[in-house]
Amino acid sequence: MIIKNLPPGSLKALFLSLLFDAIGMLSYFIPGYGEFIDIIWAPLAGIIHFQMYGNRAMASLSFLEEILPGTDLLPTFTLTWVLLKFNFLKPNENP
Repeated sequence: MIIKNLPPGSLKALFLSLLFDAIGMLSYFIPGYGEFIDIIWAPLAGIIHFQMYGNRAMASLSFLEEILPGTDLLPTFTLTWVLLKFNFLKPNENP
């Protein structure tokens, strides 16, 4: 899978992080369907997040951020990228 082979601090990983965070925020712009979209997107976001960064805690946070109402504005993918890039967080060796 392409996202599994990305170096965590690469610009491609940053671009994908921004894209996935934007997808997560789309529910605010689709009135009436936002919460339904979040129910579908939350598990996908958690899985994608774990595949990209291999960190269970941040993947769980990503899932919770998407499933809980009113928290979609937190950019968990991009936050994880920043934490990894500046060595505040370490990726797991075997995601």
